[in-house]
Amino acid sequence: MKFAPREIPPRSAWALEQSGIHPLLARLYAARGIRSADELDDTPSRLLPPTQLKGAQEAALLLADALAAGDKLCVVADYDCDGATACAVALRGLKMLGARPGQLSYVVPDRAIHGYGLTPPIVDLVAAKQAKVLITVDNGMASHEAVKRAQALGIRVIITDHHLPVVRDDGQVDLPSADVIVNPNQPGCPFPSKALVGVGVMFYVLLAMRAELRKRGAFDAQSQPRIDALLDLVALGTIADVGRLDENNRRLVSLGLKRIRSGRMQPGIAALYQAAGRDPTRASSQDFGFALGPRVNAAGRLAEMGLGIECLITDDPDRARQWAQQLDSINRERRELESGMREQAEAMLDSLLPEGEPPAAISIFDPEFHEGVVGIVASRLKDRLHRPTFVFALGQDGLLKGSGRSIAGFHLRDALDLLGKRHPGLLKRFGGHAMAAGCTIAEEDFETFEHAMQSIAEAGLDAHLLARQLDTDGPLATEWFTPEGAALLDQAVWGPGFDAPVFSDEVQVVGQRLVGSGHMKLTLRVQGQVRDGIWFGRTMPLPETARLAYRISLDEFQGRQRVQVMVEGMAEDQG
Repeated sequence: MKFAPREIPPRSAWALEQSGIHPLLARLYAARGIRSADELDDTPSRLLPPTQLKGAQEAALLLADALAAGDKLCVVADYDCDGATACAVALRGLKMLGARPGQLSYVVPDRAIHGYGLTPPIVDLVAAKQAKVLITVDNGMASHEAVKRAQALGIRVIITDHHLPVVRDDGQVDLPSADVIVNPNQPGCPFPSKALVGVGVMFYVLLAMRAELRKRGAFDAQSQPRIDALLDLVALGTIADVGRLDENNRRLVSLGLKRIRSGRMQPGIAALYQAAGRDPTRASSQDFGFALGPRVNAAGRLAEMGLGIECLITDDPDRARQWAQQLDSINRERRELESGMREQAEAMLDSLLPEGEPPAAISIFDPEFHEGVVGIVASRLKDRLHRPTFVFALGQDGLLKGSGRSIAGFHLRDALDLLGKRHPGLLKRFGGHAMAAGCTIAEEDFETFEHAMQSIAEAGLDAHLLARQLDTDGPLATEWFTPEGAALLDQAVWGPGFDAPVFSDEVQVVGQRLVGSGHMKLTLRVQGQVRDGIWFGRTMPLPETARLAYRISLDEFQGRQRVQVMVEGMAEDQG
């Protein structure tokens, strides 16, 4: 692994510090492209306006008319955390804006039975609920046949999504014939934040709808419903879906975190914090990515996402705790299943891959793999090998369901699109983003897929992109190597595109021993001070002196706080 120190523009760091930003944060923000404190202002008025989001006004009109007419509305969700939070935001927000009892319902596909997104069978479930308006959240951009089916049944369709649209062989974008499409990534949308995730799109539709109802005299600016009360859900879905933290997404997440820290959160969010053993008064974006998000996602992976949605929409704290405990139990099962699958996959790779560098892309399949955790295993293998990785499992319909994760510089969804053009008919379905994508293929086509993806990766990835590199923030000054410094970092908003700080330094390894299921417990001398440390997943001993990349975390034991070094990697020349 190579360390790449981030450059810190001195003028930006100085300007931020002069604006009252803490010196440590000023340095870190400047290294991430922040030039003024205005970019860090998270007041709600600084959010991008919904008028810039194409389709939001039309969706607001349709929804306002439907509510006034007493039409039933049904939300079709996705089975991940973004889809669950988007569904909860839709149901809670529409209720706040005047939906009456019995007017709202939702449907979420079963991963194993229905597959991803809006399909004709899902439309039939919506029709059975006598809904007149179907609203997708976090899905729908590839649902051409399902939209036609809904319209044939007299159901109006609003697609709210953030996934890239389908591109035909002639290069033209192929959009579903929905009544309204709200998606920052559709052609002609001027919304500056293309990184808005599904829950964020639905939040913006509600903002537009509130403005429309305000025009109609339903309420005024003083009495209007507080849609910002849903920002805890928006923040969770944004981080859990690995949405890039551009300026607008950072504000959404920051506002959500503030609500949680002050105790103003949905009962389901509070219950998930309790189940995860986390303190909401010290809520951080890391909680969403590593504690709450996985528990919600576990329902869609191994059970039914309705569990996660029910946890997020109930107003009863006791019921929320029951749902959260059930999600926690499912997540423990998910971790055990994932661990076994990962070990099996790694053993397969060790036997299949030749000595030396792995191929440019990895594809792996075993009949015993579980469809619900292929994405997590693909992510773990990608991290280990630093290669675009697809993991496939056999679905109930006899087809292989694959989930892929990529590395910087290789757009996975575009790679699938190219593969489909080179091998017509091979991909039964596909979709996704630059860093994560999914597809469905026939079992007999696995080897063709494997070789085709390797060929595309070989052409698209040079030696620089294939080399494992870790951006670091240099040494952490001793004066900030404190519980106060760790707490300061935890309070800031970090995530994709605005990475959490990783420091690097020459250290002496005073002591080391294996603990747990393959982790290295360390005693390190950093800048003359002895620090406790741990390197998760490391089993090989470290040399006496090493250049390490690390994060810091606040560890509490018996009422005492201490700073722990969380090792992320070691410089290349030291293994």
